[in-house]
Amino acid sequence: MPLVLYRRSGSPNWYIRGTVRGLKIFESTKIADRDIAETIRILRERELLEESIFGKKVQVTFKQAAEAYLKGGGSPRFLAKLTDALGDKLLRKINQNDLDLMARRLYSSAAPETLSRQFYTPFIAVWNYAVGNEWAELRRWRRPRKAKGTVQRRPQERSGSKPVDYDLAATFVSNMSPAPAMAMTALFYTGMRPIELFTLEAADVNVDKRWITLLHTKTGEPRGVPMHEFLVPLFEALMKRKDKYPQLFRSYRGRSYKIHETFGGQLHGSLRGTRRRMAEKGNPIVDISPYTARHTVSTQLVINGVHPHVKDQILGHAVDSMSRHYTNVPQAPLIEAINTLPVPQRWVNMEWWSDPIAATRTHVKWGRG
Repeated sequence: MPLVLYRRSGSPNWYIRGTVRGLKIFESTKIADRDIAETIRILRERELLEESIFGKKVQVTFKQAAEAYLKGGGSPRFLAKLTDALGDKLLRKINQNDLDLMARRLYSSAAPETLSRQFYTPFIAVWNYAVGNEWAELRRWRRPRKAKGTVQRRPQERSGSKPVDYDLAATFVSNMSPAPAMAMTALFYTGMRPIELFTLEAADVNVDKRWITLLHTKTGEPRGVPMHEFLVPLFEALMKRKDKYPQLFRSYRGRSYKIHETFGGQLHGSLRGTRRRMAEKGNPIVDISPYTARHTVSTQLVINGVHPHVKDQILGHAVDSMSRHYTNVPQAPLIEAINTLPVPQRWVNMEWWSDPIAATRTHVKWGRG
């Protein structure tokens, strides 16, 4: 039946109910004025008619897509400000010019790198999730680039922004408590983003096939990650742990790592303690953090002669429509490539390998060797 207005007992507002081409609704207009409510009814009926003919993508707003993305496990980092700005704008009406103008309005003095990280990356993640739900068309959105030929002040480098040698990484990780050391080890031998590792569950891991499936990533695209042979004993042990926390990697207290919206401080305390211990031993190492592992994997794969396309597939930089279909399918070239990463003997000799589960409860205090 067509949409009609009616009032429920005890409520001053008008409600809409009815069916348009098989689409049923029952919702409040949140309006008590009959004429305004009638206008809302007419507009709603037209929306449902268009949706029944052209599909859901005609009426989905960015806010709706963002909410679905978050419910699907997407990262909330930097998303709130973007969602407030785009609000109820329909996905089908967002174009590149709209995006660029909005970015500059929200971040008027930001560098291109900041714009890309805080605006374009979360937007593209939501958009790709909407594409997966057939709410939007696949597009290649253009990110801002630093102008060529300009002289700019060199930004202060942050820890984790450069790769390191695997021997140096092994020295640093060997001075960490076992639980964070295991997380860092997995990062250095998968190239995963920290947030991807901290949300990893047993159902995502196939040890026998040396494959990890990430359904929810920073970019909104699912991807497969090859597992280095060195990690097999660690994952086999962690997957045997069964308790209320589904995440594989936990703190020394046995709890899952907290995922923060605006920063990745899950290992912050452990890193500071390790740097302090290293300094007291006369071997200061201050340039290693979780993201160091990702840069290191990328650089080492290049040094090892791995094809750029394979490297990008491992790191999740290049996900085309074909590879998306094979997210759950282990790919031999990727597994072969990840196994070219070197394994220093110092990493092999870390004591926690003999019993990772028991070792996770061991905590090395600040400044203690």
